[in-house]
Order: sequence, then structure tokens, then C-alpha cells
Amino acid sequence: MADLISVLRRHGIRATPQRLAVAAHVLSAKSHPTADEVWRQVRRRCPTLSRATVYNTLNMLAEKGLIRPQVLREGTVVFDPRTDRHHHFIDVETGRVYDVPWSAIRVSGKEKLRDFDVQEYQVVLRGRRRRP
Repeated sequence: MADLISVLRRHGIRATPQRLAVAAHVLSAKSHPTADEVWRQVRRRCPTLSRATVYNTLNMLAEKGLIRPQVLREGTVVFDPRTDRHHHFIDVETGRVYDVPWSAIRVSGKEKLRDFDVQEYQVVLRGRRRRP
């Protein structure tokens, strides 16, 4: 927890108990949770936590570059604890989002988009995950 407090302070975020609980959950998430999913999970340990605090904390973490908001599910923002470059695969049966290494997919033709200044891109794949 001391490490998390240091990380928040380094990014200019005051480490309140509520912010610590939200940050601990989302930064250690193995999934790509929505704000409501974060609220439901963290509220189990912190019953007085409000939705507004969760939304404000998630937005603050995103502003500071600690998480990335993504629209990967129709009309829903999810929060990605991985801020490095990577792609996503969405299982259409389960809705689960998987991280795909950046090097696994090559995108060509960006230079042909003369009317656009491409600053960032990512590939979102949809399908069914094969079961071993």
C-alpha cells in the first residue's frame, strides 16, 4: 500500500482511503472494468464509497496517465490498467476483453492516409476465444 501511496503522490493525487481503494482495485485488475464494476467490487471493502467518488477517481487516474479509458464494448467505457501499447481481443460469447501484444499485429498503410495526422491507433479484434 505504501508503494501505491507513493505512486499517487508522484502524480499529484492526494491519497484518501477511497482513492486508494479504487486505485488498488483498478491498477491490479486483470480485466477491463467499467466504473460500475469497480464501484461494486470496491464497495464490498469500503461500503460508504459513492459512485461519484469512483468516477472522479477513475477520471483523475486517467488524466494522470495511470490508466486508459477505452470504448471497447458498445457504448461502455472500460478502464485499462495497462498503459503500454497493445491491442485488444473481445470474446463475443463472454464479452471478456483480452490484451494482445503490440508485436502480434502489424498495421500497414498509415502513411497513405494523407489527410490525417495519425497520432495513435489500436486494433480491436472480435471473435470467439478457442478453448484448449
